[in-house]
Amino acid sequence: MQPDPLAPFRWLEGHRGPLGDIFCVSFCRGLDPAELLRRFGAPDTPAPESCDLDELLSRVGEFVAETRGGDGGGHVGVVRVGDWSMAVEPWGWRATLSDVATALSAGAEFVAVSRHDYAEDGFVHAVDGELVTAFAPYTPGRRHGSAPDRWIAAMAEVGLDPRPDGQRHDHRIAAAFALAAKATGVAFTPEVLAGPLLVGDLRGPAA
Repeated sequence: MQPDPLAPFRWLEGHRGPLGDIFCVSFCRGLDPAELLRRFGAPDTPAPESCDLDELLSRVGEFVAETRGGDGGGHVGVVRVGDWSMAVEPWGWRATLSDVATALSAGAEFVAVSRHDYAEDGFVHAVDGELVTAFAPYTPGRRHGSAPDRWIAAMAEVGLDPRPDGQRHDHRIAAAFALAAKATGVAFTPEVLAGPLLVGDLRGPAA
């Protein structure tokens, strides 16, 4: 039996995972965590604050309760994973917005996946300020960017049908993170979030 390529990412589905049903995870190669925080719009400080995932989720929860969720989660946590800086936005989607992704990718390579059960999920790949490939995992046949077919072979491998009239995947989020792992070499597993995160306050405009 062939191994399930989505198995490492199924924890990101359903509604009982630690990140819930609205979140965004991005990977950036070429920026250290502190610089990535600054580009997200966090205050530029000599020593960014760190905390664990539970504390980050608590801060996000308070912000969402105050704002009713319309402004995202208000915070981002960043950790170094191999050659990449990885950012987690609980209750957020900022990194998959095209203008933000291109700004974050200046002088770097950038991949982001968002889940938003009440709006639209997203997958974005950008390099040095250029949007290369972007699509909603629910409709992977509708892609845009300078090279919309850049990942079609890998998409097919994880079950995201790249054809314009292709079938929709029942496990779109796990598949999108499997695709991100192929693009970055980083598998977003629970262990990645086990240590401290550098935390930035995003309640101001993005940089």
